[in-house]
Amino acid sequence: MSSENAKAYWGENLRIIVTYLAIWFVVSYGCGILFVDQLDQIQFFGFPLGFWFGQQGSIFVFVGLIWAYVFSMNKLDEKYDVHE
Repeated sequence: MSSENAKAYWGENLRIIVTYLAIWFVVSYGCGILFVDQLDQIQFFGFPLGFWFGQQGSIFVFVGLIWAYVFSMNKLDEKYDVHE
């Protein structure tokens, strides 16, 4: 892999990581702490939505982000021909 390709690969990798970390932050901190009062006005499976995000929702989103990251990195690895 050339130096230019390595820099481009790392740049795209960082973009993916920052995007998923931002989503994780908004869901876990935003929905679980900052916006909990507004979200508690909405019922989700019989529970206030803010409570649900604080207890389970952020974990489900985190697991989904792990799968999305794996998928994104596999595509990126194939794009730069560094896949297994």
